[in-house]
Amino acid sequence: MQGFGRVLAMLAVAVVMMMTVVDVAEARRAGGGFGSRGTRTFSTPSTTRTAPTDAQPIDRTMTRQQSAQPSASRNTTANTPRPGLFNGFGGRLLGGLMLGGLVGMLLGYGLGGGVGFLGLLLQIALIAGLFMVLRRMFAQKNAPAYAGVPSSARSAQDNNGTPGFQIPRIGSGSRQPAAQSKPGDEIGIQPADLDQFESMLKELQAAYAAEDFRTLRQITTPEAMSYLAEEIGDNATQGLRNEVRDIHLVQGDVAEAWREGADEYATVALRYESIDVMRDRATGKPVSGDPDTLTEAVEVWTFLRRNGGEWKVSAIQGVQAG
Repeated sequence: MQGFGRVLAMLAVAVVMMMTVVDVAEARRAGGGFGSRGTRTFSTPSTTRTAPTDAQPIDRTMTRQQSAQPSASRNTTANTPRPGLFNGFGGRLLGGLMLGGLVGMLLGYGLGGGVGFLGLLLQIALIAGLFMVLRRMFAQKNAPAYAGVPSSARSAQDNNGTPGFQIPRIGSGSRQPAAQSKPGDEIGIQPADLDQFESMLKELQAAYAAEDFRTLRQITTPEAMSYLAEEIGDNATQGLRNEVRDIHLVQGDVAEAWREGADEYATVALRYESIDVMRDRATGKPVSGDPDTLTEAVEVWTFLRRNGGEWKVSAIQGVQAG
């Protein structure tokens, strides 16, 4: 019986491992997020006409998330409970009163002393009323005076409280004034940049399908390259090969473009068609996908340009189904 139980345990572990491998592979195919968007790695890119729903969060990154200790301390201070009737001085008074009543009861005088229980209630009411009056007096004396918000400031808050901006369409070349584009295009993406993004989309997909690591290193950041190489290696371990061809950009627009020191980032939503098939590495037979039908995908790509150099793919995120 012990041997039979050991065999069942080994089978259970194997099934769990197989399910885990399948889940990881399907999660990658569904389009998670990897890479880095600089200081905006853990923030959701702005939605666009091309990607009207939120992008998947970046769950594979080497960027460290900044601690939110200042806000946490503010929340702790804001959520600190104010002393109520049964806290602080009032609580000590009532506690002393109840303790005295219990002592009186033990000595044979009853819970309320010689007057009885009704006397105890009367004493509690009197002390509670006195405590409330004193507390109100101290609160009025120590209350800080707040200056009113001017009507002009209130109108500015109403107009600017919700960040709103128009996202430039890909190839349009139009930009909103910097005061109205938050976050928007803060560096001025040119049509030539947009053409390069489209070319890099096709080049990366073709290099990924051909497992061309040299080309992938040339057009991606080292971090993005590491995750792409990991996916290719995982496919090879499972005896699979991803074929991606006939790529055609349907629509795209800029979600965000900003500068961090000497680095420039551009996050672009891309809707494209392609033949995307997962094949058996040994036989070439399709395992998933249709080799004869174009499928459409929507992804959010982030490009990085350092010191005015060439753009490189820095992060790729899938888009949640809407």
